[in-house]
Amino acid sequence: MTGGSGLLALNWAIRVRNKYNVVLGLHDRQIQILGVRAVSVNLDSISDFESILKKFNPSLVIHTAGLTSVEVCELNPKLAKHINVSIAENVAKATSSLGIKMVQISTDHLFSGDELFAEETYPIAPCNVYGVTKAEAEVAVLQENPRALVVRTNFYGWGPSYRVSFSDLIISKLRSKKEIALFEDVYYSPILAETLIDKVHELVESKAEGIFNVVSSERISKYSFGQLIARYFELDSKYIIKGWVKDNPSLVKRPMDMSLSNKKAIQILKKKFGSIDDQIIRLREQEALGLINEIKNL
Repeated sequence: MTGGSGLLALNWAIRVRNKYNVVLGLHDRQIQILGVRAVSVNLDSISDFESILKKFNPSLVIHTAGLTSVEVCELNPKLAKHINVSIAENVAKATSSLGIKMVQISTDHLFSGDELFAEETYPIAPCNVYGVTKAEAEVAVLQENPRALVVRTNFYGWGPSYRVSFSDLIISKLRSKKEIALFEDVYYSPILAETLIDKVHELVESKAEGIFNVVSSERISKYSFGQLIARYFELDSKYIIKGWVKDNPSLVKRPMDMSLSNKKAIQILKKKFGSIDDQIIRLREQEALGLINEIKNL
C-alpha cells in the first residue's frame, strides 16, 4: 500500500494483516504496526518502485497516496497534479509492467453536484483543482494499467493523531463540549473505512476492473451525519450547529451533492453494504473493543 502512514492505509493494514502479508510504503513519516512490514518508497521513480515490487512480489498494490486537501490543491495546482496524477501514473506503469493488480483510490469530488447518486458513467465535471487532478488520475491509471480497479469513495474511520478523520473531528468536539458547524446543504454517501476495505477486496476477488463507486447506499448531509454520530456515541447534539456553504464564500468551491450510486458494485457482489446507521454503530464498536488503539496512539 502506498501512502502507508495515511488514515486509510493504516485502517487497511490492521483490517487485513491476519489474512495477507501487508507492506506499507512510506514517504516521510516512519511508523510501526505489529505484523506489518514498512518500507520507504520513492514513487517519483518508476524504476525504484519496480525494484520494491520485485523485492516483495505482491499480488496487489493499493494506491492510497494523494494530496486530499481541497484548499492545498487549489493553492498549489502543480503540486496537486504531481502527487495526484503523475505519481498515480507511475504506480500504474510499474504495476502494469510487472503484471500486478492495482487499486486506485479516487474520490466523489468529480461532478458538478447537480446530480443525485451519480453513476460511474456520468460525465465528469469537477469544480476545483482537487477534483480535476483526481479525474485526470483515473484516466492516466486506466490508460497505463487497463486492468486496474478505480474506486470512487468518501470514507471515514479512526485516524492517527496527525491525521484525524471527519468522524474523529465530530466526536472530539462533542466530547469536549465544543460547538462544531456542519453543512446542512452539502450531501454525500460516506462509508466506514472497514466496510470500504472489505468491499474492495471482494471486488478484487471478483476480478472487477475499471471504475466502481464504493460508498454507502444512502445520501446524507454533513449535518445529519453529525447528528447520527452524536446519537450512537451518546453525545450531546446541541453542540452541532447548522452551517450553510452560502454563508462561507471564502471556501474553495465544492460540489453541493457528492452522493454516488453503488448499484454497479452491489450487482457484482450480490450483497448490500449496510446502512449508515449500522456503520456508525460499528465505528463505536471498534473503539469499545480496542480495535483501533494502535492507530489512535500513532
